[in-house]
Amino acid sequence: MRAFKGISLPHSRSICFILLLLSLEWQAGAQDWVRTGTNLGAARIRLAAADFNPSSADPQTPALKNTFDTTLYSDLNNAGIFDMVSKSMAPPLTPASPQQMNLAAWAAAPANASMVAFGSFAASGGRLAVYGWLFDAKNPESPQILGKQYNEAASQDNARLIAHRFADEIITRLGGGIPGIAETHIYYVAARGGNKEIWQMDYDGQGAHPVTHLGTISLSPRVSPNNDRVAFASLGKMGWSIRMFSLVLGRGVSFSSPVGTTLSPAWSSDGAKLAFSAARSGDPEIFTSDANGGNLKQVTTFKGPDVSPTWNPKTNAQIAWCSGRTGLPQIYLMDSDGTSVQRLTDGGYATSPSWSPNGQFLAFAWNRKYGPGAPGGQDIYIMDIASKRWTQLTHDEGRQDFPSWSPDGRHIVFQREKGGGSEIWTMLSDGTEQHRLTQSSGNSMPNWSWK
Repeated sequence: MRAFKGISLPHSRSICFILLLLSLEWQAGAQDWVRTGTNLGAARIRLAAADFNPSSADPQTPALKNTFDTTLYSDLNNAGIFDMVSKSMAPPLTPASPQQMNLAAWAAAPANASMVAFGSFAASGGRLAVYGWLFDAKNPESPQILGKQYNEAASQDNARLIAHRFADEIITRLGGGIPGIAETHIYYVAARGGNKEIWQMDYDGQGAHPVTHLGTISLSPRVSPNNDRVAFASLGKMGWSIRMFSLVLGRGVSFSSPVGTTLSPAWSSDGAKLAFSAARSGDPEIFTSDANGGNLKQVTTFKGPDVSPTWNPKTNAQIAWCSGRTGLPQIYLMDSDGTSVQRLTDGGYATSPSWSPNGQFLAFAWNRKYGPGAPGGQDIYIMDIASKRWTQLTHDEGRQDFPSWSPDGRHIVFQREKGGGSEIWTMLSDGTEQHRLTQSSGNSMPNWSWK
């Protein structure tokens, strides 16, 4: 929700301007300094994910195995660290066990795999039994890297869950020890039937369902670091306030929201604090509180709206936020007690800061050439905090807003408005491999879970 009223963003784009940016910044290697975990500048691991071998005649096996195979391949392909072997290049025989694995066939052309994931899949007696292995195709003397066994009730959801878990094991093992994100979730706002409720979906857009059923307008969901609560702003009889929903209990829980319009909550990474914007005397300022709303402290005191705080998750010692104190909104940085204020963006219209998990980068929405008739539009950027160097990630694809980092730092989810509707999109944190997660208009303000 904008606190900067009366200002509209242009939707026009200049192709010449975008091409100029591409030639001067993107193609010249402006992203060489970006190291967010996407292995920029390094060769990706060539990984094959074999279709698992069906090891039972149960009639549920084919459909559930297809879900598993499709999900596993998609998870590994989405990780951003692998060069996936196309299924069309895989050897015809699918091994069910290490004894059946012909590594030479997978290591040779056309697969040319360095690593192979394979296993067996069976539905029997209402249960799923899955055995999965990861082998090094270039080390036939001692190939096994990983071996896992899973047993769950037979269902489509659990076939996906097992695939997510096995994918995350592989990603963690081959991705430098950084946990995978296949089991994470994205919280967002969905407009349905005149109301706006908080929804949840899997990281890949599957399993979407409503979290709240308040029959009003709710915005800016932020899930707690331990994934047990969601804080959000909601419109009630007394105006806008922060509300808290327990994902464990499935209902709202107590939170002492300040009097006055209160918006844009944000959790500290230890779950002990919230920061938010509150207009107690007419001018929105940044406040912090304990997780239950107690110990309220005002940390900004300057004329002009201060909104959208985000904590440095590495230290919780700094807060970045959006302020209109100099006119158009800009991104600022301060210590968590309100001292050492510094401005990060140098003009235009900058909003919605989001801090990377390693504390090194800020992602934000920025219209650098804001104004009547100006070229360009609102895109997602990232900035290295120490050097204040920035890189543009999206280009001329509508109006982008509300970026949020994945917990592995390799991905960013964001809102894209194009053609009159808003959808949730995701991309690698270098701006590549953009794809849409939601398939119906009216989805906005995504927030990626911490784990």
